[in-house]
Amino acid sequence: MHTALLQSSGRPGDVAHNLRVLDDAARAAAANGAGLLAAPEMFLTGYAIGDDVPKLAEPADGDSADAIAEIATRHGLALAYGYPERDGETVYNSVQLISADGSRLANYRKTHLFGCFERDHFTPGDRPVVQAELAGLRVGLMICYDVEFPENVRAHALAGTDLLLVPTAQMHPFQFVAESLVPVRAFENQMYVAYVNRTGQEGEFEFVGLSTLAGPDGVARARAGRGEELVSADVDPAFLAASREHNPYLRDRRPGLYTSLV
Repeated sequence: MHTALLQSSGRPGDVAHNLRVLDDAARAAAANGAGLLAAPEMFLTGYAIGDDVPKLAEPADGDSADAIAEIATRHGLALAYGYPERDGETVYNSVQLISADGSRLANYRKTHLFGCFERDHFTPGDRPVVQAELAGLRVGLMICYDVEFPENVRAHALAGTDLLLVPTAQMHPFQFVAESLVPVRAFENQMYVAYVNRTGQEGEFEFVGLSTLAGPDGVARARAGRGEELVSADVDPAFLAASREHNPYLRDRRPGLYTSLV
């Protein structure tokens, strides 16, 4: 499945503008043969929106979800996007995956909140593994800081995730996560990892870009620079199967030795 990563911060606080950016990116990605387009963490509203988080938060089946489903249907590709999710009085930092026919496939709530801003505005989710079937692949969802916990990604590996989508808001000076950690996570867990970042200055945050689609061999199939960019590469089930056959990590595990971890 050809997979595209939209590296963009859109316009913080302007949902209508960000939907137009997503629409344009979906058109370009589909023209390039992509079956899936992933956008960054909190792409719908912007990340550094402060006390506007609760005002701009929407339910998973809200108006913006309907608009994105229409974009997915019109361009014939699946879309994953980050947004602030409202569920009653509770707000989560979430990512939703919508299929090419406009149906809502999966919704994940960030389980590991980073820094005072996130802890002040969001409630952490409590489901570490959320998956959906897409084009013959088992797609898992995660957000930013979550991928930095090896137990989190290993849980996905044990649950059979083939492609892990990680919308992120990775900021300076932690660019080594995109450059080094993400390819290692893909290799040690034998999966593809799509890490799609924001870019540029936004409030107090400087986002570093460097969005990456890494394969199970630890090699980046696509890597963006520091600016606004749309990059893409193939997620190949045959290559993944062959890599899993030859890499013994998951087979050679000894879970009985790791009980102290939990």
